[in-house]
Parts: sequence; structure tokens; C-alpha cells
Amino acid sequence: HRDGQRRWMYPRESGGRYLVRRRLVAWALVAFFVALPIVRVGGRPAVLLDVAAREFTFFGTTFFPTDTVLLLLLAVTVGVGIVLFTALFGRVWCGWACPQTVYLEFVFRPLERLVEGTESAREKRDAGPWTPQKAARKALKWALFLAVAGVLAHVFVSYFAGWDRLLRWMTGDPREHPGYFVLMGATTALVAFDFGVFREQMCTIACPYARLQSVLLDPDSLLVAYDETRGEPRGRGKQREGLGDCVDCYACVRTCPVGIDIRDGLQMECVACTQCIDACDAIMDRVGKPRGLIRYASEHEIDGEPTRMLRGRTVLYGLLFAGLLAAFGVSVATREAYSVTVGRSVGAPYVAMPDGEIANRLVFRVRNQRPAATAFTVEALAPAGARVRVIGQTPVPVAAGALVRVEAFVLTTPEVLGGGQAEGRFRLRFADGTTRDETFALIGPR
Repeated sequence: HRDGQRRWMYPRESGGRYLVRRRLVAWALVAFFVALPIVRVGGRPAVLLDVAAREFTFFGTTFFPTDTVLLLLLAVTVGVGIVLFTALFGRVWCGWACPQTVYLEFVFRPLERLVEGTESAREKRDAGPWTPQKAARKALKWALFLAVAGVLAHVFVSYFAGWDRLLRWMTGDPREHPGYFVLMGATTALVAFDFGVFREQMCTIACPYARLQSVLLDPDSLLVAYDETRGEPRGRGKQREGLGDCVDCYACVRTCPVGIDIRDGLQMECVACTQCIDACDAIMDRVGKPRGLIRYASEHEIDGEPTRMLRGRTVLYGLLFAGLLAAFGVSVATREAYSVTVGRSVGAPYVAMPDGEIANRLVFRVRNQRPAATAFTVEALAPAGARVRVIGQTPVPVAAGALVRVEAFVLTTPEVLGGGQAEGRFRLRFADGTTRDETFALIGPR
């Protein structure tokens, strides 16, 4: 509204070829979204974002804190891919695949229509006084919304906690996991608020992608566009002489989930859901005009100019995306199976033993980046005569994906330390035959 108050949307569903396709895609995506944290690839969930353990798993590959560069490379690759995809196809993601659109348009709105009837009936009922029938419909609708929101909240949390852990929380004694129930309650409330109240404002206000599209799109990008040259001047009535094909029926406006008029041109709020295309095509069929007054098209196509898929920016984005994707793939394929760092333990830098030897107390931090458990030993290669005495069990066991911290004494004679320092070289031998050589400075008395 002009006074700044929110205008509630009552978009009418327009059946058509695009709605059928979007519905098929949406239900396939719902199954995909639910399956990702449940289906296992290489013994681990297909997607697991374990923030507490600082481990991120994507389709069989687990990234650890030592993979910061790889994660950064992945993030940059995804970002460039979004830029390339938007430059070519506009906001197709928003209208067809974004979870906000998928769940709102194909789960929550259908439930709302089932309980409260058509949009016109609901709008009239909302504007009227509260009655027992209105209260009953609202209560039933919100009971269904909360039930679905609870399911979606569990799916969402499973991306971060893992499905196995989530099942233990669900079936265990509530007193053992009180935080879980608080988390589920809060997440369920947020999901219900988003899809029951906030709705299209997530796309038009909260999501930054809508604001970025103005710099990501160009006249050759694919849009849901109104053919102004064909439709104008618009007007109603059977006498069409001097008028365009648009009969000014407002079907495209009544069906828009964000409440815009597509005939005003490209707007930040448009999510490219194609409902206006289906609505307009139905009207064109009724008045005997060809379809496509509103259609997928670029600005150049609408203006009668050829659309270029290959242009400077898309070629540049494509080459950059391909290069980053190749670099990421090579980096993952050549990533070392074990990450090893050596440091000095807390306390005295060295200790003189009763037999005259000098002991440096070091810490070996070993991350097993393979999906199978292993074990390793440590030996000294230099300086001459140096010996490693591991504190604890040896060979040292390391579970799959685990990080172990092993302390060890490196024993040397004062003579090999020369002026008080010498380079220590160590070899770690793993159960699968892999070896890792590491260096660290050993110190002693001058």
C-alpha cells in the first residue's frame, strides 16, 4: 500500500503447461531435498554440514578445517556459476527450484486452498468479521501448517546434525536432549512463520539475489517478459481496431504471487514463476489470439533484435567458471589422504635427561582425510642418531575423518645440536603404505 502497510497477496492459480512442468519439477525437488541428508554416499550422508565438528560432506567428499582453501575455491566457483546462470537464464532458479518457491507454491498454498477455498473466497472471508466457520478454517489450516513445518524443520536440522543423530534425539528420553526439543520448536515456528506469514517478502525484501539481478542481467538474458509492441495500446471490448492484443483483463496481475504487473517491464520483485504466462495464454486462447503475449524472451527479442547466447560477459563467465571448476576438481582429486602438522608442546622447550640426552617434546597433529580408519608410526630421519618416543599407544590409531593429537619426545645427543639448534626430519608411516615427511627445528643448550 502507499501508506507503507503490507498488501496481502491472494494469487489465483493459473493452470497451463508451465504450471504442470513446475509441479513435476517441484515434487521431484521435494524428494531430492528430503533425501540429501538421508541417502549415503561412501558411507556418509550425501550432504552433512556438521558445524560443531567442523566437517562438511558433499556427495562422498568430506572437507575439514585444513581444507579452507578448497572450501573457498568451492564457494567462489558456485558464486561465478550463479552469475553465469543468471546472465543466461535470468531468475529461472527462483521460479522453478528455490526451496522458498517450491514449498510455498506447491505445499503450503495448496493446503491453504484445500482448507479455505479459492483466493477470492479467502480474501472476502479475511475482510469480514470473525465467525465460528472462519475460526475453524484458520485453526485447521494452521494445524496443517505446523505439522508440515515440523517435518521440514526436522529435514532442515538433519542437514547439520545428521539423520542418525536426529533419530536418536527423536526416540530418546526428552530429558537427555532438552536442547533438541527447544531447537525443533524454534525451527518449526520459523518455518511456519516464513511460509504462513512472511511468504513473498522473503523474495522481495530479505533475499539479496533480487537486488543483484539488476547488475547480473543484460538485454540478452532470458526473462519472463511482456511483448509491449504487440500488446499496446491495450484496451477492452470486442472492437480491436487500433488496439493491441492485450485486453487489459488483469489476469496476469491476479495470478502473480508477488503482486506485480508484468506489463510494467522487468521488476526486482519478479521471480520468473511463469504464472502470468499461463494466465495470459489462456486469455489469448479465449479471444482467438496467438499465445506468447507474455513469454520467455530477452529484451532484444521483444525489440525484434537477435538474442546472443554467446557474448562477451557470458564467454568470460563461462571460461572463469570452467577454470575454477577444473581447479577445484583437480584439487580434490590430488588432495593428500592425511594432513600432518608438527608443533612444540607446552612447557620447557627442551629437557636435559639424566643420561645426557636432550629431549624435545613435540606434538604431531594428524587428520585422516580418508573414509577408512588407519594407524601410523613416527620415526626420526634426522639428525643422525635421533629417536622418537611416542607417548601412548603405537601404532597410533586414527578413525576415518578423525583428528588425533600425539605427543612424543625426540631424543638427541648434545653434539648433534651444534650451536643449540638442528633440523629434525620425521617420517610418518601409515597402515596403507603412505608416508609423510615433516621437518621441525630441534633445540638444545649451546
